[in-house]
Amino acid sequence: MGFEKENKKKAGSSSSNSPRSLPREDTPLLSGKIHVHPLSSQPKTFANVFISVVGAGVLGLPYTFMRTGWLTSLLMVFFVAALTYHGMMLLIQTRRRFEESPLCGYSKISSFGDLGFAVCGSIGRFAVDSMIVLSQAGFCVGYLIFIGNTLANLFNSSLTFPVSAPKIWGFSAKSLYIWSCFPFQLGLNSIPSLTLLAPLSIFADIVDLGAMGVVMVQDVMIFAKQMPVVEAFGTFSTFFYGLGVAVYSFEGIGMALPLESEMKEKPKFGKILGLTMLFIATMYAAFGIMGYFAFGDNTKDIITSNMGKGLLSTIVQLGLCVNLFFTFPLMMNPVYEVFERRFWDGLYCLWMRWILVVAVSLVALFVPNFTDFLSLVGSSICCALGFVLPALFHYLTFKDEMTWRQASADLGIVVLGVFLGVSGTWYSLMEIFSVKLHLIQTLRLAERGPEPHIATNFTAKMIRNIVLYQIKIIWCPCPLLLQKKAQN
Repeated sequence: MGFEKENKKKAGSSSSNSPRSLPREDTPLLSGKIHVHPLSSQPKTFANVFISVVGAGVLGLPYTFMRTGWLTSLLMVFFVAALTYHGMMLLIQTRRRFEESPLCGYSKISSFGDLGFAVCGSIGRFAVDSMIVLSQAGFCVGYLIFIGNTLANLFNSSLTFPVSAPKIWGFSAKSLYIWSCFPFQLGLNSIPSLTLLAPLSIFADIVDLGAMGVVMVQDVMIFAKQMPVVEAFGTFSTFFYGLGVAVYSFEGIGMALPLESEMKEKPKFGKILGLTMLFIATMYAAFGIMGYFAFGDNTKDIITSNMGKGLLSTIVQLGLCVNLFFTFPLMMNPVYEVFERRFWDGLYCLWMRWILVVAVSLVALFVPNFTDFLSLVGSSICCALGFVLPALFHYLTFKDEMTWRQASADLGIVVLGVFLGVSGTWYSLMEIFSVKLHLIQTLRLAERGPEPHIATNFTAKMIRNIVLYQIKIIWCPCPLLLQKKAQN
């Protein structure tokens, strides 16, 4: 399956006779031989869409409901699901126009990047490729954060939390667990083909669904015994924070075109897609509300951390860690395809893959909170991929035959996506870097000495403890420096 631009002038060129032609800007990203296989039925398409959309982001939804308010989050989940569905359908409509029109000169469009090239040329492909690289790498950063925090919580949780961070041999437990994954990820990411890794995708989805089921059952049992105080609404800033996490959780826009191509009854794809998105939104809403209602203000950024230390809890959390560990190379594969295409003539490049794994691991070390990072990726990248680019491509393709209402709808989604993306990115960065601002203030207070109103203020003491805990996680190589500062 490929993106074929019909060009009669090059029909007799020597490149067609070469054993392997180098990729160009108009070469399909999903290139290769066409394999004839049965197309998907409606139930199989439903399952494929479900698998493509549901991921690890769902584990951060209860914490988001706690930060944003359960009613605000509930409406937000269904709003994002509807907007994501609309964006997918815009991509499909745009692709059909290019494939069905003989004047366009494109017989087959297989991927989001191919569609970007068809609409905007090299700029369109570069925009899509850049967003896909950042989003896929962002997903993998989130996986490493989850693995590090979960293992540290399971095996090295400190009784003095949050005053001191869990440590192993003087290093933060999270950092050590992330680096322990590094050599194994180098080996897994060296595999050039996805064929050997394909069964891991099925295993990952089974583990995700099993973990969600176990967590929801436990939520119901806890909620039946006690009902904590919950809030229906949050603040203005937390709205954009929650929006980023919701967009991240629904990120599957890049699979819309391949899934529609694989369906047997293509005219019914819109109906199946809509039903699947409605089902996923309902499941997300139930999972988020039940988690928040069970633990209230004690809901953690990774809901499985609230499960305690029992055998079942340990098995579920370890299963999720193994799941994300093996999902890492699958999610990084599109990044490798783009980089090898642009910088290595489409050839396999081992050292480039290893450098990208190092870069992703380093970023994971500097982000302490799993859900904070989900919000950042969802706001900054997924908003552009899911809302802005589909509406923009649709408008540029159909602008000559649109009514003013249709044009306003597309342009309105573009403006809305840009506004939500910029606002959400700003508030997410504020959440992440606020830890460093608190550290500076704490160190200045320590240099001046305790003031009476500070010494008697319980809230100020707690902020200082939390700041020191978070900084020890982030700056794990510098524990002695922190101790000296605290002594001074």
